[in-house]
Amino acid sequence: MHAPVPYSRSRPPIAIAPLVREDVALSSIDPADWNALAPSLPLLSHAYLSALHSTGCAAPQTGWQPRYLTAWNGTELIGAMPLYAKAHSYGEYVFDWGWADAYRRYGRRYYPKLVAAVPFTPVPGPRMLAPAAATRRALLARALDGLADGFSSLHVLFTDDAQSRELSATGMLMRDGVQFHWRNAGYRDFADFLAAFNHDKRKKIRQERRRLNECGVTFVRKCGTDIDAADRAFFFECYERTYRAHHSTPYLTLDFFDAIAETLGQNLLLVVGYRDGRRLCAALDVFNADTLWGRYWGTREYIPGLHFEACYYQAIEFCIERGIGSFEGGAQGIHKLARGLLPTPTHSAHAIADRAFAAAIAEYCARERTDVAHSIGELEAGSPFRERVPASTR
Repeated sequence: MHAPVPYSRSRPPIAIAPLVREDVALSSIDPADWNALAPSLPLLSHAYLSALHSTGCAAPQTGWQPRYLTAWNGTELIGAMPLYAKAHSYGEYVFDWGWADAYRRYGRRYYPKLVAAVPFTPVPGPRMLAPAAATRRALLARALDGLADGFSSLHVLFTDDAQSRELSATGMLMRDGVQFHWRNAGYRDFADFLAAFNHDKRKKIRQERRRLNECGVTFVRKCGTDIDAADRAFFFECYERTYRAHHSTPYLTLDFFDAIAETLGQNLLLVVGYRDGRRLCAALDVFNADTLWGRYWGTREYIPGLHFEACYYQAIEFCIERGIGSFEGGAQGIHKLARGLLPTPTHSAHAIADRAFAAAIAEYCARERTDVAHSIGELEAGSPFRERVPASTR
């Protein structure tokens, strides 16, 4: 029998149901059964996660060892958690490098750790994929049980608000961050959207768009089967070039993008920029009927305003045309605020095996949450809109 989870003296006991298993590979699960646990969420779909694994992007050789948890009622899949054993902290976007260094100086080994997340995808959503609360508790209990098996910690990243409350109630340490999200207020078109801005911010965006037009830059949006192999190859060239320009290595491969185009093409939006008939830049987004997620972009050359148009204005226009309610612009980027994407808190939950170190991390997280709340307040004061958008609509 495993020792009690050290981080939580107050956590009520949770019986680990025998139906929770950690020996079932994603590839052996019927895609329809998996997708029924996260309906209409393409970034948690069987196809998206499978593409990350089958192309080697999130695989043991890159430091992502799948340890998926599944819950069963007989032969019926009733719950799952995308869980990984990690040998590093790359590709998570909830930064704990400082924790790892402090843990090492404390005389302990931080890696391997357990991470419940969608690799390389800082998109809020459920991480315990189960409609029943009892099943979610069983999945979490089995994940926490890993702390008695030699893992330093468990990190549940970018949880949605409902599951954040559940995780907090168990005694896990909560950590907040900030992203920038756009909300569709029923705009008729892009001009109607800009009409909600104050004069100075509206004028600046109009100038940015006009200057690109004067440079001969135009854009085409493609979805589904309209995105062909040549489009994907061009996009990947731009994506890789932009990573290299920032002295970094991309996490994802052309094989990955080809794989999701084959299985999730109906959920992909490719924005291609041209100048004088020559392809210039590309941005690839993922969407469903309710949300568009800004994901990847790249360019062959720098032109002022090009990034804003390809990644934000074109996405917002697409959402307005389709009646999509929100556009999540991804991690970081205060420049998104002036483009109408407002600060929105994100949440993650953490359990640390060592009691003394967990206490120090708890103090850090409490201070950080206060700082994040103050930061969001300051950012909201810089909103480009003439009237403040209530937080309840975000």
